[in-house]
Amino acid sequence: MEAHEIFLDLPIKRSHGDLIAYFADALTSRLPRDVVPIRFVVTETTGECYRCEVGVISGGPAGLIDDRLGIFRFRDRKIHGGDGFNVVYMVPTGIGAEIGGHVGDAGPAARLLATTCDRLITHPNVVNAADLNELPENGVYVEGSVICRLLMGTIGLQPVRSNRILVVIGEHKVEKITNYSINATNAARASCGYQCTELLRLDPPFDMKAYFTSSGRAAGRVEHLERLLDLLAARRGQFDAVALNTIIEYPEDDIIAYYNGPDDSVNPWGGIEAILTHAVTHALNVPSAHSPQLNEYKSIPVGVGHPVMAAELISAAYLQCILKGLSRSPRLIVDPEAMLNRNVLTAADVSCVVMPDRCLGLPTLAALQQEIPVIAVRDSTNRARTDLSMLPWAPGKLLYAENYLEACGLLSALRSGVAVESLRRPLHRLETPIIRPSWDMEPAQARLSAAG
Repeated sequence: MEAHEIFLDLPIKRSHGDLIAYFADALTSRLPRDVVPIRFVVTETTGECYRCEVGVISGGPAGLIDDRLGIFRFRDRKIHGGDGFNVVYMVPTGIGAEIGGHVGDAGPAARLLATTCDRLITHPNVVNAADLNELPENGVYVEGSVICRLLMGTIGLQPVRSNRILVVIGEHKVEKITNYSINATNAARASCGYQCTELLRLDPPFDMKAYFTSSGRAAGRVEHLERLLDLLAARRGQFDAVALNTIIEYPEDDIIAYYNGPDDSVNPWGGIEAILTHAVTHALNVPSAHSPQLNEYKSIPVGVGHPVMAAELISAAYLQCILKGLSRSPRLIVDPEAMLNRNVLTAADVSCVVMPDRCLGLPTLAALQQEIPVIAVRDSTNRARTDLSMLPWAPGKLLYAENYLEACGLLSALRSGVAVESLRRPLHRLETPIIRPSWDMEPAQARLSAAG
């Protein structure tokens, strides 16, 4: 069984209306029967096509095949705006975002955005920084595919006090590195009080090979995925979340180039981590996160690294960030009746989505169709090449911010009910056309009076 990415050019839909159904239908006719989509992005729009990159599982079990287009299932939220002001903040993994393109460097933005809302729903790519994870007190830590399904209306989030975490590490050929992972897990138990109830050493582990796509996004291939999924399926019910710590293969020269490269270089292993955790969460409906084990590149002389990469250079196991996040990651509720419980967070409770500009994937499409406001933060480096303004947004549902400081102002305006346009100049005039009804007013008024 493998998880990997495929690339498709789909004809442009001139109205850009109901794109979720359009993409689902297009993939049905183009993908082999045994291929299950788990991640979908539009990397570029041209005058003729949507350039799409689709993360898939191939050779999966029958249960996955029967629900092969599950990520495109959409359930309209019946009400808008539930209890509180809840914000989704996401930075797609592997696109080289100006903020959030490296190891946890969107953490400060998350902390700031969290001050404007009751709950900030975010994902590992935003706050994970090797041994560091400054998830805000009101932060909700979920895997990226869970954000997709939350906005699509097909999953709910139930808060928990703590999770039983199953830790799975790859048996490393260097014993010292395996010991780093074991010691990190025990440190989390002893010093943080996390419930790491079982640690498994997978030998041989599944294989993870990272690469870049033609669009410049980080991606990869996970081979022998059944070694992991079979292991987890056999222990179903004995854990609430899965922490994964394994090797990612990548050419040493490219790793050196990354650490010594410019500010807009793309983290090479984030993309394949997203593919893996999407696969695990899609198959099992449990929270999951991955951190890379040290490879031989740890001995490469990097010197003083760039600040946005520095967290990777001070860690031995990279495990603490995901153990902290998973320790209180919410339970995933998929039963529609259970999702009606007032303690379960659903799409109806989401007030706004904040993300880098130009990112077009299922979360964006779901927000569009659910009429959830989106704040697109200008970003000069990310590899996405789409124009969000081309989509058929309802008035006031797509807002642009020059930076995260401005995004906080927009969130405050939305929360307080202040019209954003009233805070900007020039303020356009409302025209006052004269309306002359073509019908007889007296009979109409009489009908209204009779109805009253």
